[in-house]
Amino acid sequence: MQNLTTITQFIMQEQRKSEAATGDFTGLLNDIVTACKVISNGVDKGALIGVLGSAESENIQGETQKKMDIISNEVMLKSNEWAGHLAAMGSEEMDDIYPIPDGYPRGKYLLVFDPLDGSSNMDVNVSVGTIFSILRAPEGVDRPTAADFLQPGTTQVCAGYALYGPSTMMVLTTGQGVHGFTLDKDIGEFILTHRDMTIPADTGEFAINMSNYRHWEAPVRRYIDECVQGKEGPRGRDFNMRWVASMVAEVHRILTRGGIFMYPIDKKLKSNGQGGKLRLMYEANPMSFIVEQAGGVSSTGRERILDLKPNDLHQRVPVILGSKNEVERVIGYHSEG
Repeated sequence: MQNLTTITQFIMQEQRKSEAATGDFTGLLNDIVTACKVISNGVDKGALIGVLGSAESENIQGETQKKMDIISNEVMLKSNEWAGHLAAMGSEEMDDIYPIPDGYPRGKYLLVFDPLDGSSNMDVNVSVGTIFSILRAPEGVDRPTAADFLQPGTTQVCAGYALYGPSTMMVLTTGQGVHGFTLDKDIGEFILTHRDMTIPADTGEFAINMSNYRHWEAPVRRYIDECVQGKEGPRGRDFNMRWVASMVAEVHRILTRGGIFMYPIDKKLKSNGQGGKLRLMYEANPMSFIVEQAGGVSSTGRERILDLKPNDLHQRVPVILGSKNEVERVIGYHSEG
């Protein structure tokens, strides 16, 4: 243990460098870490404790909730409501914000999260995760409204995710690079294992749901057609396709070895009145912050995601992120029309 850095030690070291990282901030991150350990334990146990399958209820988006969606949401709320670091929370699984209950002190931060991204994958034993983002509450506001959460991604103080896979990992950024920590279950600590994670500018892998091909806009079809044509096509090289259907798993692979992840706008989403598939505040913003801090690019195809001003808690947007040169190529195709 003498040569290992725990996540708590790392956060404290970062606190000394950054004006943004106060004692409250460190305490809040520790509470999030604790919640993710609890969720990890539930995911690990799975069928042994009866948490697989549907809860036969729906969230605000009309999506069927899994049992672990509800459990994970409750774990995040209860782990973070009591310590006095937060003024309120927002969750993908809840219609409205969650004010800190009376009787608990209120702090200066806001927490938004997707408690269990990719939860449908749990039933088939594929990686899932928790995504979170920390914002500042407006000055002097200790009882925030939903409007106080509607901040562009550039205002994020911290973003991160926990990946529950063959090992449990926590990846986070406070605006000073991206760092990864692996949970050592023998000692119950996240240990720094991936310092300064960076995304290669070039890649030979793309991740997209090909079943939606017929619904895509022309720029996305053009990009994918060129990749699929491989050496015989205009790109002159072969590409591999990946698709896990869990954003945490997709982004983690890109952070590890490069790639491009795409969930673009399409005719089907437009016909349903949706601006995209993924939620701006709970998924797109935190992941975009992480990707940009690792040297990648994140865009809707037409706009930088972190510049978008949310118009409601559950706004959806197109997402194209990953290796710089490939994302910029897709952006270029959009600009050409």
